[in-house]
Amino acid sequence: MDKNYLTEKIENFAPLSLAEEWDASGWIVDVPEKQQVQKVMICLTVTDDVVLQAKNQNCDMIVSHHPLFFVPLKYKDINIYCAHTNLDRAQGGTTDELIKILELNNYVVKLNDGGFVRYVEYPFEIRNFTGMLCRISKNIRVVNNKNASQIHKIAFCSGSGAEFIQEAVENGADAFVTGDIKFHTAIECPIVLFDIGHFESEIPVLGVFAKLLFSEVQTVFANERSPFKSV
Repeated sequence: MDKNYLTEKIENFAPLSLAEEWDASGWIVDVPEKQQVQKVMICLTVTDDVVLQAKNQNCDMIVSHHPLFFVPLKYKDINIYCAHTNLDRAQGGTTDELIKILELNNYVVKLNDGGFVRYVEYPFEIRNFTGMLCRISKNIRVVNNKNASQIHKIAFCSGSGAEFIQEAVENGADAFVTGDIKFHTAIECPIVLFDIGHFESEIPVLGVFAKLLFSEVQTVFANERSPFKSV
């Protein structure tokens, strides 16, 4: 299969025009003599271990969510393509897939902002909602500065979404699900925060890549895990 045909399928779903200006979505390594692809490894993050896995499993190409802003020389002999912020913003992308796995997609509030945040309107007791999140993450941290017991409108942003907390507040959310919350952000937050981990919030999106490509080429998932461990 021609590799550019595969990337066109991804870009039709998540156009590069949706990517942030600073982002490096698109081709990371384009090996001219390796135009035809028989097997693709799908991953969240390209690391030395993932590249080794790809080569050991005879993959011709790696498709990742996270980009590389510096490419080591040892990666230069395998095709690497990423869809990052364009996949985050695309309908059905990173955050939408998280909501789908939680079986909350029927309660999404449609906003015409074209942004990264999605909103779900449904009443939950905080302990019950936390239990739902435990299905996808064992590293949950909860911030509840006002000791709320119930939530009704929940903002979601997979990955590092702390910069959108104020946007969530302005859109009427009383809770926010994301990853990578810092101490001072937590202590000042006026709504309930659920930090489920960067890795845990984004890993579901690999299923989107698989659905886009499986009918065209053989796909395998990289063996990845969060760098954080519960003790």
